[in-house]
Amino acid sequence: MISDQLKFIGVAKNVLSIADLRRIYRGRIGSGKIGGKAAGIVLAWKIMQQQDPKFGPDLSHYCEIPDSYFIASDVIYEFSVLNNFDKYMNQKYLPVEEIRKTYPKVVKAYLNGKIPEGVKERLREILVKFDKTPLIVRSSSLLEDNFGYSFAGKYTSVFCPNQGSAKENLHALLDAVRRVYASLLNPDALLYRKKNDLLDYDERMCVIIQPVQGQRYGRYFLPTVSGVAFSSNPFRWSPKIRREDGLLRVVWGLGTRAVNRVANDYPRLVALSHPQLQPDNSASALRQYSQVLVDVIDLKDNSFKTLPVDEVLKSDYPDIAVVASIDKDDYLQDIFAPGMLSDDDEFVLTFSTLTKDERFIKLMRTALHRLEETYGRPVDVEFAVEVAREGTVPDYRLHILQCRPLSQ
Repeated sequence: MISDQLKFIGVAKNVLSIADLRRIYRGRIGSGKIGGKAAGIVLAWKIMQQQDPKFGPDLSHYCEIPDSYFIASDVIYEFSVLNNFDKYMNQKYLPVEEIRKTYPKVVKAYLNGKIPEGVKERLREILVKFDKTPLIVRSSSLLEDNFGYSFAGKYTSVFCPNQGSAKENLHALLDAVRRVYASLLNPDALLYRKKNDLLDYDERMCVIIQPVQGQRYGRYFLPTVSGVAFSSNPFRWSPKIRREDGLLRVVWGLGTRAVNRVANDYPRLVALSHPQLQPDNSASALRQYSQVLVDVIDLKDNSFKTLPVDEVLKSDYPDIAVVASIDKDDYLQDIFAPGMLSDDDEFVLTFSTLTKDERFIKLMRTALHRLEETYGRPVDVEFAVEVAREGTVPDYRLHILQCRPLSQ
């Protein structure tokens, strides 16, 4: 039901229980496996729930995964047979130029394809359960996020703002599933498979459906902090930095800006061994290499948007002290009293307060160390952080959105 990859099973058999399998079974649509990405999320969550002292400090109250549903591996067969898509089976053996030329036609055909009625009915139930909560539909192929192969960025993820009528929301969700299925024939994915001698492998696409992690702020929906974490730091700009303590790429808003390469914009790099150490701590450098665009769900327009930070971030943002500093020209000032801010203040996303908070740094460092120890190799993790407050003191909840062992 989860994986037939022996290295994954070697880790999972020591962590997962029958109760965990039952939980997966209840969230599974169709039969067969739930795919590599889904398997990685479930395993990472259970690793974080371990309370045995041999695993280290108890993190069970601080780490969560989204409530997930899985369209299993047999459904894409049913989808292909129902729509006579067997004709695309040999797409992977075509010359590269022809694969790229015909891919738009493949996507168009998939978008016109019929989803099996049983699957469609389950998707209706999911929409009723989550009501107006934004959803993300993610790929989870059998090989994806495997111990040997990453497939990072090769397959599609689609945001569904989920703010329309029941009919509109269902149409958008079905289209998102179709786009994920079509990405199985994405030229970049097929070339990656060819490079790794995987063309003849029966690669089946599974799908994960999850609520987007975040909070409403005015007309927008976004998390306070999100990004990618590496248990082994691949980017050391100072000999002080300890590689084994890990690295974060942190953004405000949806983590797409940390996961994907973006031109002329910068996530905040946090070396967990020295979280406040930056290549250049001058105000001009911090300003120049700060995040200037933010990815959000626009609830009013029912769409995913990339907007300028200063258009979205205002002085009344509840967690502004966690993510921003006040631009004072010659220096950047931490925000100590959010209630004293005015609309005339200009802000720079420095995450200065966050990186000074030992509770946050310890949580991330400990979580990454535990995952690497259990997997037996370095991992990278996509995450979102929820800031919870008791009085004036922030507390943090780590939401694991993806976990994969690094192949190199």
